[in-house]
Amino acid sequence: MITIPVKLGERSYDVAVGDGARELLADALSSAVPSAGRVAVVTQADIGIEVDPGLPREIFTVPDGEGAKSLSTIEGLCRGFARFGLTRGDAVVAVGGGVVTDLAGFAAASYHRGMAYVNVATTLLAQVDAAIGGKTGVNIPEGKNLVGAFWQPSAVLCDTATLSTLPEREWASGRGEMAKYAFLAVPEGSQPDASLIDLPLDEQVARCAQIKADVVSADEREGDRRMVLNYGHTLAHALEASSFGPNGSTDLRHGEAVAIGLVFAAMLARRLDRIDDDRVALHRRVVGAFDLRGDLPEGADPEALVSYMGRDKKAHHDLTFVLDGPRGVEPVRGIDEGEVLATLAEMASRS
Repeated sequence: MITIPVKLGERSYDVAVGDGARELLADALSSAVPSAGRVAVVTQADIGIEVDPGLPREIFTVPDGEGAKSLSTIEGLCRGFARFGLTRGDAVVAVGGGVVTDLAGFAAASYHRGMAYVNVATTLLAQVDAAIGGKTGVNIPEGKNLVGAFWQPSAVLCDTATLSTLPEREWASGRGEMAKYAFLAVPEGSQPDASLIDLPLDEQVARCAQIKADVVSADEREGDRRMVLNYGHTLAHALEASSFGPNGSTDLRHGEAVAIGLVFAAMLARRLDRIDDDRVALHRRVVGAFDLRGDLPEGADPEALVSYMGRDKKAHHDLTFVLDGPRGVEPVRGIDEGEVLATLAEMASRS
């Protein structure tokens, strides 16, 4: 078992990575939440992963897909917690992927104004990214993850055995986040590459978790440095948000959208003379090595995408992107809308 500490003072916790990590749940709860007398387990019907919290429990199921990440789902969970008799001294356990950890974490942050929760991450996306760091939230029609809270889990258990039955597109979703990490924490003098996928699976997950833990420990509430974890996400979130409405037709998993966002960010950085053509080509090669595509979906509306980008949580009444450059990946504010539209048009012409 590989253990990665997330160092946040009194809110510190460990991420356990390895085959059978979910079997540590009862010990993790008794250590982190000794007052707990009962547990609310939040999951989805098709996950099929059982856990033993070592305490009386009730299972709460939430719908599948990004559409489940809504305020109405949070209300339903909290009302269910109340009927179950959950107190502030009890605990919530999330068993699932990023949708489940976002919902369970936000419900835990809201119910009784904050109670303990533990993430048992069952997808590659959740294990390398979503379950770690305490960012919880839901979507509204105006954008993705616009309502939520920073609320750190008491422990994160990444059981790599649960990944054996993942559908291929769920693997792709996780690989999109892994491709992002290929451009973060690159040793000085080295080039980003896809060598991460050559490691044993538990080491792949642990490497990504360590990078995220280091960034979160330095900047818990996304003051500046943590924004680098959103590399590729500004366009990705806009693509996802554009699919929420009744006319939405884009079928993209989160990581697939991130891969497109990484290529877009590279092309925008080149347009702004931050990087050269070779660096853009490197982004395409890395994304391709993770078996992902970097093309803009057919029919994407640039004007609508820019509108969603303006509501992105990084924005401060401007267009803010995380871009590659001479100092590596960093947030860049005040990007001209015309440059963004021109980059989207260039991407569309290549699709």
